Amino acid sequence: MNEVNGSTKILGLIGDPVEHTGSPAIHNLLASKLGDNVIYVPFRVKAKRLEEAVEGAYALGIEGLNVTVPHKVEVMQYVTELDDAALEIGAVNTLAKVRGGYKGYNTDFSGFMRELDSVDIQVNGKDVIVLGAGGAAKAVMYALRRLGARQIYVLNRSIEKAEALFGRLSNVSIMGFDDWKKIASGQYICIQCTSVGLSPDDNSCVIEDEGFYDLVESAVDLIYKPKETAFMKKVTSHGGKAYNGLRMLMYQAVSSYEFFMKKEVPEDITEELYRELDHNN
Repeated sequence: MNEVNGSTKILGLIGDPVEHTGSPAIHNLLASKLGDNVIYVPFRVKAKRLEEAVEGAYALGIEGLNVTVPHKVEVMQYVTELDDAALEIGAVNTLAKVRGGYKGYNTDFSGFMRELDSVDIQVNGKDVIVLGAGGAAKAVMYALRRLGARQIYVLNRSIEKAEALFGRLSNVSIMGFDDWKKIASGQYICIQCTSVGLSPDDNSCVIEDEGFYDLVESAVDLIYKPKETAFMKKVTSHGGKAYNGLRMLMYQAVSSYEFFMKKEVPEDITEELYRELDHNN
C-alpha cells in the first residue's frame, strides 16, 4: 500500500456490523497491484445515522463506498443518481461520487454474471433452480433473466416471501424447499443463495435429500467459506460441477472499484487477485 498523503483517495464500506468484512483486504490489495494511491476502510453505521453518513462521506471527499447489510435498500433514497439495474433489483451496494452526491449501483449481479462466465456456465435457454429468496437472490434473479434463462424455479422456506419478490415474473415458478420433487427430471443449473452451510456451520445443507442432487448439472454456492460447502460436496458426489462464491465476491469488488476509480481493471490483474484470495481462503 502506498504511503497515505494529501493525494490519497479514500474508499470504504458502510454497514452494521462490519467487523468481519473482507472488502478492505480485497480493495487495498487491488489498489496495491494497480499502483493507485488509495486506502479502503470499513465504517460501522447505525441505520438511524445512514443519511448523515452518506452526506458526511461526500463532504469529506470520500471517493466511493460499498454498502452492506442492513443498508442496501434504505441507502437508495440518499443517492443523487441511481443506475437502472440497481433500481430494478431494488438494492444498492456501491456508491460512486458524482457531482452533488453519489450514484448508486448494484455490482452483485454483475459479479455473479462474471463468475458464471469465468467458470463457463451458460445460462441462455437453460432451466435454473435458485435456492433462497433473500437479498442475494434478488441480484441473482436479475442476472439470470438478463442472461436469458428459460425457466427459473425458486425454492424458499417462505413461499409468501418469494411470491412477494418474484411472483410477478413470467418465467418463474415458486415452491418450498420440500417441493423439489415437483420439478421434472432433467439437468439443471442450481444457484445456492441462502446462508445455510456458512462457516462455522460447515456440515449443514439447505436441501439434505440426496435425490435432489441428481437434478444438478452445475452449481454455484454464493458462500465462499468454507471453500467447499456441504452443498458443493453433494453436487459433486452426484456427478455435477460446483463452484463457490469467491469469484462473485471478487468480481463485485472489482466492478465497484472500476466505478469508484472510473477505469477498467485489466483481466490479468483480476486473475492474479483471484489466485491470492483463493490461496488465503
